[in-house]
Amino acid sequence: MEKIKELTPEQEARFDEFRDRWLAIGLSTERVDFEIAKKAVEKSYICGGIEPPLNYYFAKSPMDAWRIYKEICPEKPDHSEFLSSFISGNHEASWLSFYSYFKEVVGVEGLEILDGLFELAEVSGWVAAFDVAAIIVDRPQIIMFDENNRMHNEVGAAIRYVDGYSIYGWHGVTVPAEFIEERHTMKAEVALGQDNLELRRCACEIIGWTKIINELDAKVIDKDEDPEVGELLTINIPDIGRENFLRVMCGTGREFAIPVPPEMKTALEANAWTYGLDPWEYKPEVRT
Repeated sequence: MEKIKELTPEQEARFDEFRDRWLAIGLSTERVDFEIAKKAVEKSYICGGIEPPLNYYFAKSPMDAWRIYKEICPEKPDHSEFLSSFISGNHEASWLSFYSYFKEVVGVEGLEILDGLFELAEVSGWVAAFDVAAIIVDRPQIIMFDENNRMHNEVGAAIRYVDGYSIYGWHGVTVPAEFIEERHTMKAEVALGQDNLELRRCACEIIGWTKIINELDAKVIDKDEDPEVGELLTINIPDIGRENFLRVMCGTGREFAIPVPPEMKTALEANAWTYGLDPWEYKPEVRT
C-alpha cells in the first residue's frame, strides 16, 4: 500500500463520528455480558496468534479479579504479573480509535491483528489474560469527571464498580476515600500532615482553604473596608513556606479563601487579580 500523505475532505469529515463512537465506548458503564465478552476474548487471542485459554472467569471489579487470580494461583500469586496481564477492554479506546479510523475509513492494511481488541473494547471492561485462563472484569458502575474531563467527584467515588470497589478522585488526582467521605470533619492538621505534596494540596482544597486559614496562625497583610473585597492574609504552610490568601465575604454571606500570588500587596489588588484585572479597573459594585 502506498504511503498516505494526506486525507481527503470526505475522510476528514468522519473525525467526529469516530471520536464520538470511541468516547462512548471508553466511558460505557453498561454491564458486561459474560458470554459475549468471552467470545471477544477468544478472538483477541486468535488475532494475536495465541491459543485461547481453556478457563474463563467473571469478576465484578479489578479487586475481585485479584481475588480470583489468587485462587487460580494459590501457591505464589504474583501481583506484578497480575497487573501486567491486563488488557484494558473499553479503556483501550484512546488508541484503538486511531487504528479503527485508519482501518475503516482510510483502508490501511495489516490491522486485522487488532480486530479482536476492537470487538473486546465494545463489549467488555478489563481482562486479565493468561495462558490458561482469562478473567473478564465488569465495567464500572459510575465514572465521573470535572469540567476538564479529569476523574473527579466532590461527594463520593469518581469510579465505582458493582461490588462497591471504588476509586476517589479530585481533579484528576487519586485520593484516599476519607478525603471525600469525611471532608466535613477532616481537620487542617490532617490535610497539612500529608507527606505527598500533591495529596496535601488536594486535601486542603477539599476541606477548604478557609478552614485551613482559620486553624492556622494567619497574619493580616491588608484589610479592605468592604468585606466583599476582603482581606489579604499570609500563613506559613509546613514544608511549603509562606503563602498568601484572599479571604472574602461573597454576596450570599458565605466566607471563602483563595490562594493569590505572593506579589499581591493589598486586598483590592488580590481581588482584582482573581478577575484578571488591575486594581484601578476593578469595581466591586458591578459584580454579579
